[in-house]
Amino acid sequence: MEKDAAAPRATARRSRPLSRGAPPALLVPALIGVAFLVLPLAALLVRAPWRSMPELLTSTEVWQALRLSLVCATAATAVSLVVGVPLAWLLARVEFPGRRLVRALVTLPLVLPPVVGGVALLMALGRNGVVGRLLDDWFGVTLPFTTAGVVVAEAFVAMPFLVISVEGTLRAADPRYEEAAATLGASRFTAFRRVTLPLVAPGIAAGAVLAWARALGEFGATITFAGNFPGRTQTMPLAVYLALQNDPEAAIALSLVLLAVSVAVLAGLRDRWMTAS
Repeated sequence: MEKDAAAPRATARRSRPLSRGAPPALLVPALIGVAFLVLPLAALLVRAPWRSMPELLTSTEVWQALRLSLVCATAATAVSLVVGVPLAWLLARVEFPGRRLVRALVTLPLVLPPVVGGVALLMALGRNGVVGRLLDDWFGVTLPFTTAGVVVAEAFVAMPFLVISVEGTLRAADPRYEEAAATLGASRFTAFRRVTLPLVAPGIAAGAVLAWARALGEFGATITFAGNFPGRTQTMPLAVYLALQNDPEAAIALSLVLLAVSVAVLAGLRDRWMTAS
């Protein structure tokens, strides 16, 4: 009995982080890493034009860019949810030839330079693209340099974040609940809708927030595929780039808005992605 009682205490002791001081060989590089990541953000706050901030943030151009960014990021997230959640389920639950290749292709936009992604979208969905030519001839639909093109570009770069999050949650979920629903007569789609979705709802929510944040901050694919037209395709990151050339104070103000959004996203995902100290 004493051995059994001591076992959990030993396990708890092993699971606790070490409290001994860090050796200088590790502490110094760690502090340099912290400074390297925090110093640019601190400099942004220090150099911010706080007195003129209300005037800068209430201009028509800023509100147009902010509204367009919020609308397009939300629409891109909705597109990612509609096609990304079934795709994540397919990768997590169905064995089929070439699944590893499909997973690699789906996650490729994570490491692909955004500008290359924009060029690829032009080659596929441009007016003379592989699919875009058909869309223009058959339906009169043109995506490049339109607001819809912004949504497409943002969904292209943001969807992998959702797929990875949902697939990981699906792999961690117990499939026996779905099997039990099937034995009770539920179809596979009914089991997915009534059992699987509630089980993986936290992963879907986390993936959606990450996809939304990634879409909100997208720059390279958007400017390449949709251009930079105020009121139509100029999102907040594009407005920052344009303001940096003509009005650095406005660029700093816009950057602070995006920084605040990023901090809010990180705070919202803290309980899922970080362990309590």
